[in-house]
Amino acid sequence: MNRFNSLTEWLTWQESLHPLPIDLGLERVKRVFESLKKIPFHGVTITVAGTNGKGSTVAYLEEFYFASGHKVGAYTSPHILCYNERIKINGKSVSDELICTAFEQIDTARGKTSLSYFEFSTLAALLIFSQQNVAVQILEVGLGGRLDAVNIVDADMAIVTSIAIDHVEYLGQTREEIGLEKAGIFRPNTPAIISDLRPPASLLNYANEQNTLLLRLGKTFFYEKHGETWTWHGLSQTISDLPSPALKGNHQYRNASAAILATQCLANRLPVSETSIKMGLKNVKLAGRFQLINGEIPVLLDVGHNPQAVETLVDYLTENFPNRRIHAIFSIMKDKDISSILDLMKPVVSEWFFAPLPQNPRAVTELAMREMFEQCQISAVSLGFSGFSQTFAAAKKAAQVGDLILVFGSFFLVSDCCVNLKIGEIKNGS
Repeated sequence: MNRFNSLTEWLTWQESLHPLPIDLGLERVKRVFESLKKIPFHGVTITVAGTNGKGSTVAYLEEFYFASGHKVGAYTSPHILCYNERIKINGKSVSDELICTAFEQIDTARGKTSLSYFEFSTLAALLIFSQQNVAVQILEVGLGGRLDAVNIVDADMAIVTSIAIDHVEYLGQTREEIGLEKAGIFRPNTPAIISDLRPPASLLNYANEQNTLLLRLGKTFFYEKHGETWTWHGLSQTISDLPSPALKGNHQYRNASAAILATQCLANRLPVSETSIKMGLKNVKLAGRFQLINGEIPVLLDVGHNPQAVETLVDYLTENFPNRRIHAIFSIMKDKDISSILDLMKPVVSEWFFAPLPQNPRAVTELAMREMFEQCQISAVSLGFSGFSQTFAAAKKAAQVGDLILVFGSFFLVSDCCVNLKIGEIKNGS
């Protein structure tokens, strides 16, 4: 007998099933994984960790393999519009029915073992990819690496995109501590790609201790930009005349380069042609990453919520929207380095609009934000809104033709924006 009849019921139950929303550790999830008979999988597995750039790297890999005719599964988090976005096959979100069936199997297998919301979703993705017989599964690590549920799988390729300060209460206070946690996805005698140009020593040392086959951007693979095209240099291969990535920002060349190298390293099992790579670079899409909604007053969406991501956002705004008045709609979780984010954005933002997230207990409060704006000596601030809709209306009223409305910070804020503006799901490969 099914415990629930709808995905919404399953998710609501999972939110309160486990005592902690985030509970790092592999013991419980591995026990259930074993009960599911390890979920047999005969395809290629790529695991992607990092502070920023994970979602983009996964999106490139999806497109490269899809363009080559391989059946590709991708597991990412969090979602923006609907839960199903977390589990995709050939760029399309899987159905409620597939997810509910997986949840039923997991619920039966777990016995009395308690699982978190994320652990349920990870096991569901692995089950679905196994049952749907995908040729390659690309798994984005949710938090850290060493103790993240995704790390129950021994991948054929590991990628670490970047290391920055974030989630300090779980991962550590320094890049060295955080790097060591991310390095937990490395395996002996297995290739691992690092696209961070300044990786912490802890990451490199752990790779050496594990005898991991380390491939570093700037050391073993490179890229060169030539105006509208660029060249990628790998271990023994060069790909020329590549189109600029459809995802915007200079950092996307790093993410795309790592994804290209991964496909080339695994080419003996899943060949990917140069033509497929070029198609993938042109077709790649990802919601909430420098996503521009054109109009009389354009709206730019970005989920940057730590200083490293926001530095990249500032560079992008400076390069692409010079001398524009920018009206920033902002909200974020209270555990983030908010004062550093405000200081970074202060030179480029003309006016701030704080959008509360009243349904989220982790979100920063209006009172706390008022104090932070004052501490950062930011006075052009509008507060007192009930939610995104009211905040956006105020920003739009203040903006004039030629201005830009920027919605950035929390995934939850960007989600509210997409719902409010009726921006549909972006489907890779569609």
